[in-house]
Amino acid sequence: MVLGLATSNKIWLALFAGVFIVFALLSSFVFPRWRPDFPGEHGRKWFIIATLALFVAMLFAVNVFAKEDEEPHAETAGETATTTEPGVTESTPTETAPTETTPGTAQGDPAAGKALFASQGCAACHAFTPAGAKGTVGPDLDEALKGKEAAFIHESIVDPNAEITQGYPPGIMPGDFGQKLSEKQIADLVAFLSQS
Repeated sequence: MVLGLATSNKIWLALFAGVFIVFALLSSFVFPRWRPDFPGEHGRKWFIIATLALFVAMLFAVNVFAKEDEEPHAETAGETATTTEPGVTESTPTETAPTETTPGTAQGDPAAGKALFASQGCAACHAFTPAGAKGTVGPDLDEALKGKEAAFIHESIVDPNAEITQGYPPGIMPGDFGQKLSEKQIADLVAFLSQS
């Protein structure tokens, strides 16, 4: 989750965590060397207040800075196919807006979907040109998803055995992506895979 945060959020979160850790180390190792009875009877109240204040500050930092963005991060360039002559298809670059996956689901961000495709190991099994993937364990997604609707792609991720590409046995693709990934992440993957 931390890798998906904005850089400024990572910095703030690290700063709060660093202060908390430094205080813990100082109060565990350094202060007791100066004063063996640390925090002592008179300093106990201030030590407890400081500890609680840092604890609350850390909870605040996690709550504020460790949130994932709800909105798509950025639009990416995609391609649309146009037919100029029978049997000849050209691709023209266009702006690709986030696409809706299935009714009632979140908008998908193709850029985030590309990152998920890489981080979930999809490239190890599937060939897919937009990802630079050349896997051969599972179907070539450039062919298997050509002309498919977002609902089909969504189902293929969350229930890969619902419809199996000819020539591949059932059970090759893990069936737990529907549990491992959030609906937003699945929508991002669908938006990325819809570029085939």
